[in-house]
Amino acid sequence: MSLDKRIEDAIVMLLKAASIYLPQDVKNALIKARDLEDNPLAKAQLDAIIRNCELAEVEGKPICQDTGLISFYVSVGDEFPVKGALADILRKATIRATREIPLRPNSVDVLSGKNPGDNTGRYVPHIEWELIPNSNELKVTAFPKGGGSEGPCLAKVILPTEGLRYAKKIVLDAVAEAGPKPCPPTVIGVGLGGTMDYAVKLAKKALLRPIGVRSDVEGLAKLEVELLELVNSLGIGPHGVGGKTTALDVHVDCAHRHPASYAVAVVFNCWAVRRSTMIMDSKGNVDFITHKFMNELWR
Repeated sequence: MSLDKRIEDAIVMLLKAASIYLPQDVKNALIKARDLEDNPLAKAQLDAIIRNCELAEVEGKPICQDTGLISFYVSVGDEFPVKGALADILRKATIRATREIPLRPNSVDVLSGKNPGDNTGRYVPHIEWELIPNSNELKVTAFPKGGGSEGPCLAKVILPTEGLRYAKKIVLDAVAEAGPKPCPPTVIGVGLGGTMDYAVKLAKKALLRPIGVRSDVEGLAKLEVELLELVNSLGIGPHGVGGKTTALDVHVDCAHRHPASYAVAVVFNCWAVRRSTMIMDSKGNVDFITHKFMNELWR
């Protein structure tokens, strides 16, 4: 089997893992939230979410009818072969996964409103690239993100004099205004600094970090804990019925900014944080590192 075909097959399995099986850290967070909850309505919502995840695994069907708009985060070594073919391979794998899993076609042309029916289109699937020097490995994270959690996302540039205090207010205001729309309990990514577009990239990529894993930047780690406590103090709760857990976690990243600007971005993900990561060497050997059980199916 060619390396191109082996990569394509692995990406199809990666999308299957992401769409059907929540990562263990997300399942653990949902169970913890359910066990800590004393609001009967909130506990019932969390029970239903957990049961939904169990049924998805048993039935081998996607967790949600909205199987998301597909993004890939790709880190490729400069010594890995077929680098130039990767974008086409990811597109072919997306088309196959849409048919075989199956996935709901979610890619719609902005001008015509037409849906090609295979989750591809202009800049879709979305691919974020990183070139790794002195490496012969390929690392891919599949991240299908649902449409409901996109609506409340925002980005704005504030005055540097308004600073971090106002940035925190922007996050809390965004959560309060979102209410039940992003299907809480959510995971919230926050990007600070850089340019406005880069702050959004930082916020979205922060969603890939496992729940409970803090930033390795000390000040950001403290900020994440503070924001999580503040968000959950709002009492919105699962699907907006009230309760202790509005967010499962808040992840923050930052970039150095221009002296005259201070960008703030807030990106929501619903409770179904669908992400799956694999590593492949130049010989085509694969390790599904987020969903280890997929390794047995692969072999």
